[in-house]
Amino acid sequence: MDPEPIPVLILFGPTASGKTQILLELFNSKNEIKAEVVSADSMQVYRGMDIGTAKPSAEERALLPHHLIDIRDPSQQFNAGDFVRLADEACEEIAGRGKLPVVSGGTGFYLKNFIMGLSEAPPSSEEIRAALKHELKEKGAAALMDELAAGDAASAKRIHLNDEYRLLRALEVLRCSGKPLSSFEANKKGVRHHFLIIGISRPREELYRRINERCAQMFRQGLPDEVRSLYEKGYTPDDPGLRAIGYREFFVEDSGSWRLSQDIDGVQALAAQNSRRYAKRQLVFFTGIPDVKWIKADGDIKKTAQLIKDLI
Repeated sequence: MDPEPIPVLILFGPTASGKTQILLELFNSKNEIKAEVVSADSMQVYRGMDIGTAKPSAEERALLPHHLIDIRDPSQQFNAGDFVRLADEACEEIAGRGKLPVVSGGTGFYLKNFIMGLSEAPPSSEEIRAALKHELKEKGAAALMDELAAGDAASAKRIHLNDEYRLLRALEVLRCSGKPLSSFEANKKGVRHHFLIIGISRPREELYRRINERCAQMFRQGLPDEVRSLYEKGYTPDDPGLRAIGYREFFVEDSGSWRLSQDIDGVQALAAQNSRRYAKRQLVFFTGIPDVKWIKADGDIKKTAQLIKDLI
């Protein structure tokens, strides 16, 4: 007989929507519901990238355990398949300890694959991926997007021009199989969870204000020093981790190599702008996640936490 599905809470929202603070209030020491969090953030997996990814502090993680944080170096690739596999394992382990697994973050692509199952698309081809990266450098993203649009219009429509990983993956599948990525069905055989899916929403103007404030706070906390430390260790936007918003903006390409910008105010303004644009794309992507119960967060975090507790 198949085992009973594991109850899993999914809590997501755009960047700066207040997910961590809500979770800390919801699962504080006074709450009878005990939980552990599985981070669904594609950049919090990287070591040394703490401030720019708004990673929960050591103190916060002591109060509420988090998983899938600090598990890769910035030079290592981490994709949706890695996330789904490790998140599945973490949820089983958390449930085995008698606690509620909570998968929380803002990387919608990870969440959607975790909920709906991974695509049956062919595995990655190192040879084709290397060729595509070379073409990206030589021709630019627009040329590759044109190729994708000709062979897989559905994927081209939903993939942003700057989303290098998904653009290359869609083209990789197209060249490997001759079929569009959008034609492959999700594999739901491995989905063994019973989900309560909750989305956190805020008015657009308030969300943008929170993004601007958080970005300014990151710079006050020492984000430029964090990026400089990573650069001195040899990491650049050629590495997966340093392509993240909040890091990539610090780098300037100069004669085929990377250097750090000296215009810190300009970097901060660009990082805030890119974060707002990313939040807008997140909100669009979240509409493709099924069975979401949306909660409007306001200034009363206790009230927001209680609404979620009632749903649980």
